[in-house]
Amino acid sequence: MAKLLPLQSFSLQETEDGYRLLVSAIGGESIYVSITTDQMDDIIDSLENAMGGEGDAEINEDDVEF
Repeated sequence: MAKLLPLQSFSLQETEDGYRLLVSAIGGESIYVSITTDQMDDIIDSLENAMGGEGDAEINEDDVEF
């Protein structure tokens, strides 16, 4: 099993085929992964479920930090 490192930062960019995700760990290397649109939908669903389901409040993108 790979060593679990704390997240330092991440960046998400839209591409022609879906998305490109850059993940950096504290004390580790950065890695790029490609994500299809369907995979992004699954990630969003997983995050919503982890946070207690879909909320009624709107999210202001200017207030979101990564």
